[in-house]
Amino acid sequence: MKKLVLLITALFFTNFAFAQKYMAKTGKVTFEASVPLFEDVFAQDDNNVAVINTDTGDFASVSVVKNFHFKTKLMEEHFNESYAETAKYPKATFTGKILNFDKSKLSATPQKYTVQGKLNFHGVDKVYNSAATIYAKDGKIYMSGGFVAKTADHKVTIPKMVSKKIAENVNVQYNYVLTKQ
Repeated sequence: MKKLVLLITALFFTNFAFAQKYMAKTGKVTFEASVPLFEDVFAQDDNNVAVINTDTGDFASVSVVKNFHFKTKLMEEHFNESYAETAKYPKATFTGKILNFDKSKLSATPQKYTVQGKLNFHGVDKVYNSAATIYAKDGKIYMSGGFVAKTADHKVTIPKMVSKKIAENVNVQYNYVLTKQ
């Protein structure tokens, strides 16, 4: 995990040595692809790493895909082996920008922003816009939001025999408490 934090920091901020950076090492990312009347398809990663450059609004996050945990071990096993293919695609990344971000306007009052960026999951890049709520309190930045991803957009194949039990649209939610680095 430490190597992952160092890698994302180095890659993302190589050109921003003097920039103000805020980081979360235990961010929460969830996804849900449930279909009514069937078992919940819900997973959570509590070790997502995220970084904001408050000078530019640049944002990045990374998840080790095996860190997503499900209610049942069998569902988790199928996800890792068949859908996400974590041996081949071990991490998911999001890199982008918080549009119209101005650190001087951060306050304890939550504000709405759009985060625009590229999600790389299952080896496929796709651009998404995410509605986010961001505020600052006690020297920390709080950020939460979400977006909808399609399994087909990331070349995730769902076998026909379970295709009615898993939604094509996956609701992705994130929640970070970032501290100054």
